[in-house]
Amino acid sequence: MFTSRWQNIEGLRRYADGIKRLNTEFPKVLPRIVNQVGRRARTRVVRNLTKQTGLHRRVIVRAVKNVDKAKSGKLLYSLKSKGGFIRLKYFNARETRRGVSATPFGKRRIFGGTFIMGGLFPYRHVKQWNLDGHVYRRIGKASSRHVTQVRSEVRIPDEMIRGETREAFEHEASVTMPPRIEAVIRKLLT
Repeated sequence: MFTSRWQNIEGLRRYADGIKRLNTEFPKVLPRIVNQVGRRARTRVVRNLTKQTGLHRRVIVRAVKNVDKAKSGKLLYSLKSKGGFIRLKYFNARETRRGVSATPFGKRRIFGGTFIMGGLFPYRHVKQWNLDGHVYRRIGKASSRHVTQVRSEVRIPDEMIRGETREAFEHEASVTMPPRIEAVIRKLLT
């Protein structure tokens, strides 16, 4: 809550000038504040998504885009991400005797019956196929050459709207922004 006191007419004039300045400069300053808080929120979202999904930070940074920035007349800052279930390749996948070990959601687990390379176990290699580090599972018989890429349960758009990531964005919007706006109003009025 903002309160102001004045003792004489000079204080009242100064207050009237502050109101005029607030009327002209506040619409220019408010989008700047929204964008600053939005950038801060994006940083916290990326940080929390990295922990929440188990992906590398650079993958999250590429996936989370800020689509709308605030400008005068449109005080909106939004983050956007698209995509489906992420392949296990991006979760530090390593091949073991029992299958491929990867870290979706930040917890290492083994996906049985999957592989990255061909050949018998201790001396694995890639012969004719360019597997590019992806994790595969055979479809049908064990001797068949039909394979499919294995995907995790992680979808970045789904993870953005749940858990700590959502709380981080909402915290920045509801806790950080009001004091900044109040400080600007106070500064423009005095």
